[in-house]
Amino acid sequence: MIISQPYIRAMDSIQLSKHEKKWYDLAFALGIFTIVYNLIEGIIATWFGFEDETLALFGFGVDSFIEMISGIGIIYMITRIRKAPGSNRSVFEKTALKITGYSFYILVAGLTISSILTIYLARKPVTTFWGVVVSLISIVVMLFLIYGKIKSGKELNSDAILADANCTKVCIYMSCVLLASSAIYEYTGFAYADALGTLGLAWFSYQEGKECFEKAASDKHC
Repeated sequence: MIISQPYIRAMDSIQLSKHEKKWYDLAFALGIFTIVYNLIEGIIATWFGFEDETLALFGFGVDSFIEMISGIGIIYMITRIRKAPGSNRSVFEKTALKITGYSFYILVAGLTISSILTIYLARKPVTTFWGVVVSLISIVVMLFLIYGKIKSGKELNSDAILADANCTKVCIYMSCVLLASSAIYEYTGFAYADALGTLGLAWFSYQEGKECFEKAASDKHC
């Protein structure tokens, strides 16, 4: 008897134990939280970045919006592996990865050009106070997300979820770059701190974009 793939996936979902369901639910909830948080963070960061003429904070906010696209792909991934743990990336996920990758590359170009112009024109932010605040909050939230994703990944023995947790570390690195550049300017007045911090964000954005295309081209995890 030939059993259709949708039926097999439905059976896989039904056969989940209470323990597995609990951790898949948590992984899914963390994914939703990530999307909502990045939306809020993006709005706040771009707003204050624009108002205070802080290029690093503005770029950090744009990055948060791009992370939302990635988050949608993660939600889809969790739903897929919940139904069929051994399945490969779907066309939807690969498309989301490519869109995210192109978005990161556009951001890299924008941040790099803006940083060079800022240095050339010797422009300074009004204040970088909110860069310090946003980056500190981001670090705390990302640590919480990493802990939850690692815990879920280990309980479910899921390489995909564990890989996603590892990818989240890049967000912490970017937050640290924003924190360092914002704090240096705020407390020392070093003229190029904001522009150099922006170049740091551009570097990590490039790495994220590159990784998106590598993942879209294969089924390897991050």
